[in-house]
Amino acid sequence: MALKSLRVLCQVDLPSGTLRWYDGSGGPFVDSDGEIYRSCVLTEDALDQIELAINAEAFTLSLVISGIDGPTSDQIWIDYKAGTIKGARFRIMIQKCDEYEQPIGAPTIKFTGKIDNLIFGDSASDTEIRSIITVEVTNRFALRKQSNGGVLSDTNQRARSAVLNPTAPPDRFAERVIIYLNKAIRWPKW
Repeated sequence: MALKSLRVLCQVDLPSGTLRWYDGSGGPFVDSDGEIYRSCVLTEDALDQIELAINAEAFTLSLVISGIDGPTSDQIWIDYKAGTIKGARFRIMIQKCDEYEQPIGAPTIKFTGKIDNLIFGDSASDTEIRSIITVEVTNRFALRKQSNGGVLSDTNQRARSAVLNPTAPPDRFAERVIIYLNKAIRWPKW
């Protein structure tokens, strides 16, 4: 089987159940594990946003997903109103497909983050109502952000990482900050 195309898959693990979408149109897409993905449309700049998130060049991923069916949109709205959607796992995967658009192997996970915010919108036409949802997702690199003018300390960074990602080892990013607290840097004389 030769690789002929790629599918971008999105998966959200909500308290009420797992939602799966693929970027495209048509009927459902079934992966090699038998999981069913519904079609949706990612906006034109979505692939650029995904690329920035995968390469850790952006702290947050903001995706606009349209074409979501009514029952799925209702399920997301119920979780949102219950306050259980923030922190839900959001994954982006790439699925290799053959010339018949059938999956080759399991999808490869390219990005994992947690939902930080959702923005809902609906557009109506004479024939249908289409839901548009903007999903704002943070990844593990958001743990290293600091406010403008703030001081980054090892203790604060470890505490923040323990709260935001309790199963991961402590973030050691700032452990040497204290060493440079009173260090004088001598500039060379030319």
